[in-house]
Amino acid sequence: MTASHADRVFAGSIPQLYERYLVPLIFEPYADDLVERVRAIAPARVLEIAAGTGVVTRRLAAVLVPDTSIMATDLNPPMLEHARALGTARPVDWQQADAMALPFADQSFDAVVCQFGVMFFPDRATAFAEARRVLRPGGTLLFNVWDRLEANDFADTVTAGLAGRYPADPPRFLARTPHGYCDIAAIARDVAQGGFAARAAVDTVARRSRADAPSAPAIAYCQGTPLRGEIEARDACGLAAATEQAAQAIARRFGPGPVEGGIRAHVVTVVR
Repeated sequence: MTASHADRVFAGSIPQLYERYLVPLIFEPYADDLVERVRAIAPARVLEIAAGTGVVTRRLAAVLVPDTSIMATDLNPPMLEHARALGTARPVDWQQADAMALPFADQSFDAVVCQFGVMFFPDRATAFAEARRVLRPGGTLLFNVWDRLEANDFADTVTAGLAGRYPADPPRFLARTPHGYCDIAAIARDVAQGGFAARAAVDTVARRSRADAPSAPAIAYCQGTPLRGEIEARDACGLAAATEQAAQAIARRFGPGPVEGGIRAHVVTVVR
């Protein structure tokens, strides 16, 4: 599946809700995993693409040795501005950039890192070719993508709950984009088409996602992602009711109190 333009719009209150709800719910465990992989290769210059609100950026700044330079980029200025406002443990360079046409010289970085961003790229092979171009020989591209929707409990439950509310035209953002690029063979093919001669190594990593109440993952997905636009397109005044229906679906499956579900992602490493 290919992301539509609307699937790539993170504006309005989405950056704040994304950071408050989605980051602790699903992104933090994989940020720790990805940053440890970066630290293991000891890069001198790191480029992060699709940095979002900066969960990986903040960990890179805290974990990598002080003389490692970090350039953090994102296509969406509101996300980047929110990340910049949150700050980092040490100075980081921030720049708005399109992963399809990176504004950096050839062979500028030792590592290119992307957490849960490649699913949104209109042409992944082109984006991988750009990552390869800015990597020095021997440099490493590291990125992760979500596994299929059914392996990620809260996202799957929210999608099913909203399908019950909009049966004639169920919102499919989560299945289409965040969880729509999970075929390992397709990922390896796109990486190869991007010019990488080395075979991509793929690790499938399972974690647990936790929240204090069913409302938290419901708000996270319904209001902190472009799923919000799909809901509002079907019912301009229905966001709160749709969020509540998603929360009820989570409560039915996981209970009314603190909730816990599985999450699963693929982590890809390839050397230039």
